[in-house]
Amino acid sequence: MPALLPSAATAMLTDRLTGWLLIGAVVLLVSIAAVRLANRWGVPALLLYLAIGMGLGESGLGVEFDDRALAQVLGYSALVLILAEGGLSTSWSAIRPVIGPAALLSTIGVVVSVGVLAAAVHLLLGLSWNVSLLLGAILSSTDAAAVFSVLRVVPLPRRLTGLLEAESGFNDAPVVLLVVALAEKAAPHGADHPWWFLALEAAGELVGGALIGLVLGYLLGRLLRWAAPGSSGLFSIAVISVTVLAYAAADAAHTSGFIATYVCALLLGNLHLPHRPAVRGFSQAVGWLAQIGLFVMLGLLASPSRLGEQVDDALVVGLVLLVLARPLSVLATVSWFRVPLREQAFLSWAGLRGAVPVVLATVPFTLGTPHTEWIFDLVFVLVVVFTLVQAPTLPWITRRLGIIDPAHTVDVDIEATPLEQLGAEVVQVTIGETSRLHGVEIFELRLPVGANVTLVVRDGEGFVPTSSTTLRRGDSLLIVTTESVRRKTIRRIRDVSREGRLAGWRAARRDDTAPA
Repeated sequence: MPALLPSAATAMLTDRLTGWLLIGAVVLLVSIAAVRLANRWGVPALLLYLAIGMGLGESGLGVEFDDRALAQVLGYSALVLILAEGGLSTSWSAIRPVIGPAALLSTIGVVVSVGVLAAAVHLLLGLSWNVSLLLGAILSSTDAAAVFSVLRVVPLPRRLTGLLEAESGFNDAPVVLLVVALAEKAAPHGADHPWWFLALEAAGELVGGALIGLVLGYLLGRLLRWAAPGSSGLFSIAVISVTVLAYAAADAAHTSGFIATYVCALLLGNLHLPHRPAVRGFSQAVGWLAQIGLFVMLGLLASPSRLGEQVDDALVVGLVLLVLARPLSVLATVSWFRVPLREQAFLSWAGLRGAVPVVLATVPFTLGTPHTEWIFDLVFVLVVVFTLVQAPTLPWITRRLGIIDPAHTVDVDIEATPLEQLGAEVVQVTIGETSRLHGVEIFELRLPVGANVTLVVRDGEGFVPTSSTTLRRGDSLLIVTTESVRRKTIRRIRDVSREGRLAGWRAARRDDTAPA
């Protein structure tokens, strides 16, 4: 039986597999531990993942990876999973009121940002118009992974949270189309189409991709609900597969796969499918895995020996983007919807860049655009520096602008089948420094029938409250509520937070004493 024995080549491959599995497992464990450090330091975990990748690379352990074409393919794959997770975890009720400004900010805002940044780069750095426009397009997209990670810890009003979520989910698609078009135009023998043709082509691809995502999400979502397997794990895999199918179908039809993925995931996440907690938990796990792999890979691709050459230019471009291009794009789009200036200022500062620009920086190289190898290094330096500047300061900015939500509510997904069968949900409430929930007793909340405060966490210790328990600043509450009164419960909490224990009584008294 000598033919069945492993050959020397097979044994060598097995040894290499063992080594890669060892490295991969250690990287994942270190990356997961890095999340706690990132939360403690107030920076997105993506920076730590980039650092891990650079530590594994040529200046660290010596792992070689310089295939930008493969990096682009893997980057696109990771972005599909990240967008799917973002869409599945986004509530349509939260973004519906801001869908108009988010759509304008993701399209017209991108054009404004590209134009302003390209003009500044052309004047300040002396680059050609083609390269300046290309660099502006690469840097015009906010990053879904970075924005979603920050929104988990910054207590913003739901309107701002929904606007940032929708923008970061929508703007990847037009930016990818714009970068590819500009890179192809600047490449040798590239197609030289007029701007109006490119605009019409981009609009057609966006609309087509959105329609494909909408149709696939609705039809396959209803099919999944009808044929749902008993295993929540299998059902979760099926849901993620539908979002990936939306990307593939849209891309095969020469439309935008990214917008198809996000629209499909957004629809599936709001169809009240079975096993919703399991689906969201699985999608978050897949999203985290995609983020870790993506940022570690980009860290491997970066060469520290070249990055230093781009620091000065990266600082110039980043400052123009932060203080000029992004604010003007916000002002030109959301002002039509009467968004207050202080909220516009926050939107300008919260336009975080992350993996998307770094991945898009590989596009000119793979398409053969000449003399653009340096763009990747500049974008990499800019993302690292300005993420370090913007992300940790976001909580301080929200306080200075006075836009913190004093009664920050967060939906909590629990893997508990009885809750799902009973149509119950769990809402988390954190009492802020300015909230008038401070000093209110539980019974004074007058929550609707079907809702009850089941747990209070104070100073790190949890306890089951009674009707006479007095709430304090910094308390976190868990409220169990039926689906039918969930919105009414959140509205009641917000009213008491703003007006105190007499919220509701004052309005009723005014109505009673009003002249007939």
